[in-house]
Amino acid sequence: MAVASPRRNLDAVALTDEEYHEIGRLLEREPNDLELGMFGALWSEHCSYKTSRPLLRQLPTSGDGVLQGPGENAGVVDIGDGLAVVFKIESHNHPSAIEPYQGAATGVGGILRDIFTMGARPLAILDSLRFGPPHDPRSRYLFQGVVEGIGGYGNCFGCPTVGGEVYFDEGYAANPIVNAMCVGLVRHDRVRLARAEQAGDRLLLVGAGTGRDGIHGASFASVEMDEHSPDRRPAVQVANPFMEKVLCEACLQLNELDGVVAIQDLGAAGLTGAACELAHRGGRGVEIDVARVSRRERGMTPYEVMLSESQERMLVLVKPEAEPAAQRVFDKFELHADRVGTILRRPRVRVRDGAAVVADLPLDALIDGVPIRSLMATGAAAPETASVAPLRDPAATLLELLARPNLRSRRPIYRRYDHQVGNNTVIGPGYDAALLRVPGTPKALALTTDGNAAFVTLDPYVGTQLAVAEAARNIACTGARPLAVTNCLNFGNPERPRVAWQLHESVRGLADACRALELPVVSGNVSLYNETNGLSIPPTPVVGMVGILDDLDRRCGASFRDEGDLIFLLGETRDELAGSEYSRAVGAPLEGSAPLVDLTAEARLLRALHETIGAGTLSSAHDVAEGGLLVAIAECALFGGQGAQCPGLSGQVSPAALYFGESAGRVVVSVAARRVPELQKVMAAHRVPLQALGVVGSGALVVGHAVRLDLEALRRAWETPW
Repeated sequence: MAVASPRRNLDAVALTDEEYHEIGRLLEREPNDLELGMFGALWSEHCSYKTSRPLLRQLPTSGDGVLQGPGENAGVVDIGDGLAVVFKIESHNHPSAIEPYQGAATGVGGILRDIFTMGARPLAILDSLRFGPPHDPRSRYLFQGVVEGIGGYGNCFGCPTVGGEVYFDEGYAANPIVNAMCVGLVRHDRVRLARAEQAGDRLLLVGAGTGRDGIHGASFASVEMDEHSPDRRPAVQVANPFMEKVLCEACLQLNELDGVVAIQDLGAAGLTGAACELAHRGGRGVEIDVARVSRRERGMTPYEVMLSESQERMLVLVKPEAEPAAQRVFDKFELHADRVGTILRRPRVRVRDGAAVVADLPLDALIDGVPIRSLMATGAAAPETASVAPLRDPAATLLELLARPNLRSRRPIYRRYDHQVGNNTVIGPGYDAALLRVPGTPKALALTTDGNAAFVTLDPYVGTQLAVAEAARNIACTGARPLAVTNCLNFGNPERPRVAWQLHESVRGLADACRALELPVVSGNVSLYNETNGLSIPPTPVVGMVGILDDLDRRCGASFRDEGDLIFLLGETRDELAGSEYSRAVGAPLEGSAPLVDLTAEARLLRALHETIGAGTLSSAHDVAEGGLLVAIAECALFGGQGAQCPGLSGQVSPAALYFGESAGRVVVSVAARRVPELQKVMAAHRVPLQALGVVGSGALVVGHAVRLDLEALRRAWETPW
């Protein structure tokens, strides 16, 4: 092979001099330009996890119901009746910062493909989003573009967007966070793993033609951004949701053919990533002929073909005798397919351009040879003392909090999404967790995403545990039992000691919380280098969680429903205000201790909720989180159109902490008077503190002598226009 001079390309492929020398050592020669590009893509942080891989080994990944943990396109967990739930969350942060509509749309497309690649039909989408302040023009541009991109792709594809979260903070002004989660269903016997184990099997590339969009996308996602980042707009892919819908239906039909061995989507690193990972998982090699790849642009080089991240493309691995049957499926759906490769016995990747060999590499070097980074991690939690202004007017403060961007109604956002398509959505966006029926069974899936960067900034270990605990409470408030976790770890440049420390502590907190609550982590994503010109985002681990409700008729909502029901608080309120929305509203600095997390108490609360909701004891249940207790009560009232009289709101804490503190492990519930003894008995058995707050009724929220606001005033604040 002719060897070009590749060193000029190191910046383009995001490799260091040390990594380049390691490639030469592994190959015992210099790589050519194409080979260097392939190394750059697969050795990128985005693909190789060279910084986070040692940390992620701490996570619990197995359990009684886990059919497939990390290492495949998505995690798979048994839900009974021969069915499994398939789910994963991923980031598309860098592309969304450059081109928000296409960045978000292709993020949704990518996570959908991760699900139907496994043989599962996508059932729902959730999104976890962070932006700068909405009054800032650029932040608003990014916010609007991302929301439109999510809605545009999901609506056209026909998968409901049923939940998620949106938060605003100055720290995301230059770097938005766009995390997309997808959940699907599959029969156990149709779970499809993406691995090639038989030499001679054939690779078919099906779907959209290959273009120049997305080249170096994986590398782009693995470096800091700066004033030159907009010049890398070609690294952002272009979405076609209608093509993806056809591709999904074809892949699900292909999944019924015994001769179809595996299906792999072309995501990060394009054809290079998909083909190499398929072969490597099965301990084999692969030969690709780029001359056989259909293109939508003229003059494309092998480099561009192998590294393009054009969307809506799949690799289908078939036995030779099954190729005609697969082709009939493609013809039925009017999809173009090219036979582009063959599985080899030896673990190498060989790339041809017709008769010419243009790359020949050992797969072990390409996939596992990346030097693992051991970074200096130094840092400390925020000082324990925090000064927050005393509460002056609880009623005015409540209205102010309800109107703040982080607490006001998200309806103007999620109404742009079709959250009923498919007719499985029982509880949609805007509540603790979404609830979707499992077709053909009495069961339902509960889905949520959660994360609070303010608490993680104060203490990455505790803050990440708080995110896991909140997600589990949100699932439990529907009556479901939490099953398993997926996560997206969004951090700045890990080469900075404090960011490395935040990442280390966050993963440790995630591992300990999931073990304590017996929740396996079955999939996830790490997004680093979310930083522009040296300014990092707040550390933002996002927890996606799935739960199972065995009887949909036993579900519980968050709305105050029946006049005369009694209102109780489960859990303990402590004098904690650091990192709360109240502290931000009064201009307090982000300092002090994160709220206490007691995972043993959280586990007892989850069991108590499951028991009381399963018995039909509760009329409603709503997690107390951002904004604190008064905001939670106001939300229950607004959800149900019922007021609340709460003369019993008291405690051994400051008024600000009582009304607006964000202590963990708390849930507001309502219950019919005749069923209060049942509630008291169960909570006593599980040692969950129980405090009577008041009664449902009237057209106002009345809290002692401190608050008297009619529902219309609450609604006007809560529905402040975006």
